Amino acid sequence: MRTFHLDRPESIPAAVRALRDPDAQVIAGGTDLITLMRDGVRTPSRLVDVSGLGLDRVDWLPGGGVRIGALHPNSADDPRLRAEYPVLVEALRSGASPQIRNMASFGGNLLQQTRCTYYRLPEFPCNRRNPGSGCASIDGDSSKQAIFGTSGSCVAVHPSDLAVALQALDAVVLVAGPDGDRRIPIDEFHRLPGDTPHRDSALRPGELVVAVELPAVPFARRSHYLKFRDRASFAFALVSAAVAVDQRDGVVRTARIALGGVAPKPWRATHAEQALTGRRLDSAGIDAAAEAAVLGAAPRPDNHYKVQLVRRVVRRALNELGES
Repeated sequence: MRTFHLDRPESIPAAVRALRDPDAQVIAGGTDLITLMRDGVRTPSRLVDVSGLGLDRVDWLPGGGVRIGALHPNSADDPRLRAEYPVLVEALRSGASPQIRNMASFGGNLLQQTRCTYYRLPEFPCNRRNPGSGCASIDGDSSKQAIFGTSGSCVAVHPSDLAVALQALDAVVLVAGPDGDRRIPIDEFHRLPGDTPHRDSALRPGELVVAVELPAVPFARRSHYLKFRDRASFAFALVSAAVAVDQRDGVVRTARIALGGVAPKPWRATHAEQALTGRRLDSAGIDAAAEAAVLGAAPRPDNHYKVQLVRRVVRRALNELGES
């Protein structure tokens, strides 16, 4: 592991100042970054330890909704969160063992790097790791790669379960930076690769994630997360779905369907939402949503199975939600 300088700022402004160094990186729980540094994938000369900034609070907002600090552990599981935002807690529980969730943080979860094999092995070309070097996965094994939102530069998927749930909840990411504070809608926080896959988030140089805000939306209480993986133990999603509905008089007034394991960012299945809105949450409505969820999919030869898997995961998630 390369030698690095460790900063422990005592305030958010001090952390932002330290992050102006282009070779500095934030460390909190370290569950992702330490392994990347160990394997030579990331080689920062400066780490900014933000664990002492008090960003681990959960604050219920007077007008409704909740603000969760960026350093709050992924073991968040209090009764009110389970009642108000069940999809959030279910997604967190599916992501890792309790030991890892106690270390990992909300902010780190949002910013964790892809588990693409080629990204994590420095001997292979990867445009995320080394811009302009190429994408080994395009001509290699793409069995676990994306079927939506890819480009000629990258076909990797985003690994976060939490971020998929936040997509379904219309979350907002709060950041602090050299130019002041910003509020970034979750759908704009993660970027599609295009020609610059190494820029995977909307964060500007020197910016720090400080919290995530969940609004008091009517569909949040009726929500569910379902994850399909290739083994029973904790693993990253082949396909996952976060679903939420607001029903009135038996008719779906609002629907949210977000997918994981299928795109370089948490993928909002807007076609599926539109197919379900105005219908009943019955077999016909659910089948229509499941079929619409794969519109626009562009699978590669090794991952064509994900198209059918998306249909099945969306169908099952909505069925389980309807039975709850």
